[in-house]
Amino acid sequence: MYDRILVPTDGSEYAEAAAERAFDLAETTDAAVFVVCVVEEGPLGSVRLPGDGASAAEAFAERAETFVGRLEERARERGLEVDTEIREGVPVRELLTYADEVDAEVAVMGSRGRGGVSRMMLGSVTDGVTREGDIDVLVVGEGV
Repeated sequence: MYDRILVPTDGSEYAEAAAERAFDLAETTDAAVFVVCVVEEGPLGSVRLPGDGASAAEAFAERAETFVGRLEERARERGLEVDTEIREGVPVRELLTYADEVDAEVAVMGSRGRGGVSRMMLGSVTDGVTREGDIDVLVVGEGV
C-alpha cells in the first residue's frame, strides 16, 4: 500500500493525532515515516523577543525542533524507521517539495492546525497540500 509516509507537524493536537494514525499505518505496511515541520518566516522573523533575546524566527525554529523531536521519539519507540526535517518557507510549498524529495506516497495530516484563523472545513495547509500536490492525503479529524 504505502512504503513512505509524510508526517507534517505544527505541534497542534490535530497534528499529534494525525501522527499517531500515520504511525499505525506505518506499522501495518512496514513503511518509513518522514516527520517534517515548516517554520514560516513572517514579518516577525528578525524581531527580538523579550527575555532571552531570541528572534521570533529562532524561537519558532526551537519550537519546531521540539515538535519534530517528540514525534521522532514516539516513532522510534514503536520500532519505526523515521527521518526528520525542519524547513523554512511557505508551508504548502515546502511540504510538497520535501514529499517529492523523499518520494512520499501519502501525507497524513490533521484537519486543522495552529493557524490563528482556521478555515471552516479544513486547515489551510492541509487544504493546500490536498489541492496542489500529487500525493495522497489522509486527513485526520478531531474525533481521533
